[in-house]
Amino acid sequence: MQRLLAPARVILGHRDFVVLLVANVLLGLTYSFVAPFMSMFGTIEVGMTPLAFGVFMTVTSVASIFLSTLLARWSDTRTSRKTMLLWGGVSGTLGYLGYAFVRDVYGLTLIGSVFLGLSSVTFSQLFAHARDLLSRSSVPPNQTPLYMNVFRLFFALSWTAGPAVAAWVMSLYSFRGTFLVAVLFFALFTLVVACFVTAVPPSTESRQAAENLPLRVAFKQPGLLAHFIGFTLFFSCSTMGMMNLPLLVLNEIGGRERDVGIAYSIAPIFELPFMFYLGVLATRVDHDKIIRGSLALATVYYGLLSVVGAPYQVFLLQILSAAVVAVTSGVAITFFQNFLPNQAGTATNLYANASRIGATTGYRFYVPRRINA
Repeated sequence: MQRLLAPARVILGHRDFVVLLVANVLLGLTYSFVAPFMSMFGTIEVGMTPLAFGVFMTVTSVASIFLSTLLARWSDTRTSRKTMLLWGGVSGTLGYLGYAFVRDVYGLTLIGSVFLGLSSVTFSQLFAHARDLLSRSSVPPNQTPLYMNVFRLFFALSWTAGPAVAAWVMSLYSFRGTFLVAVLFFALFTLVVACFVTAVPPSTESRQAAENLPLRVAFKQPGLLAHFIGFTLFFSCSTMGMMNLPLLVLNEIGGRERDVGIAYSIAPIFELPFMFYLGVLATRVDHDKIIRGSLALATVYYGLLSVVGAPYQVFLLQILSAAVVAVTSGVAITFFQNFLPNQAGTATNLYANASRIGATTGYRFYVPRRINA
């Protein structure tokens, strides 16, 4: 109980930490309304073939990787995190507004590459901002993984209800309705950042670190490239799983759209206690060991997922997924940030790029049968 109350008191007593929690919830809600249903949007609503959808997601992901990498370096050397978050929030609002009304594949590709490409910097900048706040606070450095996991926990909190509510909105107002709600959340996120996040320019230490250790040189550090490749492979598997889970539920095991929403909502419920526990564990146990254990568990999860025969079995397996995600989306952020001290923007974006490159690879192997309309 003391482990739980101590960070709660610190966070609730720090205005900037509370603002960060609210921003995490809003950004999490935005993504939870969109990400689980992109395969359905592309194949059902827009009418893409699985191959065309894979190309579409690949192109937009590559654009996100390029733009977010450029903006992440600027955040460490030129511009405040607040400015980057505002750019990302405004771009994301416009991007999902475009997705709500445009159904031309080329138009969607342009919107996804430009507006959503720019908005892709928001997640990494939000957690880079969290690391900066912690470094300027009285929180002991060895407690950083715990607090980072608590912040990530609030992002996951949004997913406990977001996909199920999104599925309900979709049943009433189609995909246009879900994207318009995502627009609302992104607009609220932008408003919170504009009103309550303090603009702090990059520190001298940050500029110097970026000059002394650019990313191309950092990859020569022992372990960094290997872990980057490892996480890329994991996120490739994760993407294939996310893209195909709706198809598995709807096509293979006789589920309904609401079952897809339930499946995506169960894991975040269990992620909450897992993330807190693993945050505490990460203050005492080597991060490498925790990460290796989670990847072994991921192998078990996907193996069992391949033999399910009913929606309730998928629901149960989402508990295993929650344990994996609690590590790969919580402890892993701090793990990458520790590789590049004083470059929180570049380091967090490196983690995010492992996810994006993995996603791009996963999209290329996305060749399921079409969803039953």
